Amino acid sequence: MQPRRLILALACCAALVAPAQASGRLDRVLAAGALRVCIWPDYYGISYRNPRTLELSGIDIDLAQQFAKDLGVSARFVDSSFAALIGDVGEDRCDVAMFAVGVTPARAAKLRFTQPYLASDIYAIAAKSNRRIRDWDDIDQPGVVVAVAKGTYHEPVMREKLRRATLVVLDTPFAREREVESGRADVFMTDYPYSTRLLRNADWARLVAPRGAYHMTSYAYAVAPGDAAWLARVDRFVADIKRDGRLLAAAQRHGLEAIAILGR
Repeated sequence: MQPRRLILALACCAALVAPAQASGRLDRVLAAGALRVCIWPDYYGISYRNPRTLELSGIDIDLAQQFAKDLGVSARFVDSSFAALIGDVGEDRCDVAMFAVGVTPARAAKLRFTQPYLASDIYAIAAKSNRRIRDWDDIDQPGVVVAVAKGTYHEPVMREKLRRATLVVLDTPFAREREVESGRADVFMTDYPYSTRLLRNADWARLVAPRGAYHMTSYAYAVAPGDAAWLARVDRFVADIKRDGRLLAAAQRHGLEAIAILGR
């Protein structure tokens, strides 16, 4: 084929493909009939999969289904984690991350966030048998071992704040629990939703709360950058559930009304 004809042929092909490439994520979600939602299935109260029944529960399971219903599509849940979050959203493995994603500078550089709908401080979990940790002031002391889960916002926060204690970063939340229960670590750091559910189910655990605000973090839904219309649609959903009572109802259902942000 002559160069001029080849150029014309490529231009025709590009013109045919361009509309599909230019269509926004909302159009693709509606065309597919499904909303792909990234979740972390180990997040008590937020997006938890029961290991026996495999049933999903939590505030963001409920609200993801509400969002899908508003769009007239079905919700399709995609397992993710805080360590994999940026890659999963950025590489189009899901349309939105809905698992109480803490808004941090590192994540905000790679993702786009809605308005917040929850906010939590950091809490510590210690074993009832641990005599070293009585209150919050006992944590950052020589010889104390503090565990965090890899990829959570607790990791960079505790790296910055701890001066005397030793920080260990573990691959899973269950690993940090085992370290504390076994006595190999003194405390692990978590948030309000996770601590609330854990304390109801783990008779070995006790809560160590900060005396005042330690490091409050807002939670929001996250999408990939580059599609302002899709971000606006997800953000509108958050505004809607604040206004019409669905956020409060879901928060009450899962014991999280204390950290729900009901106004913009």
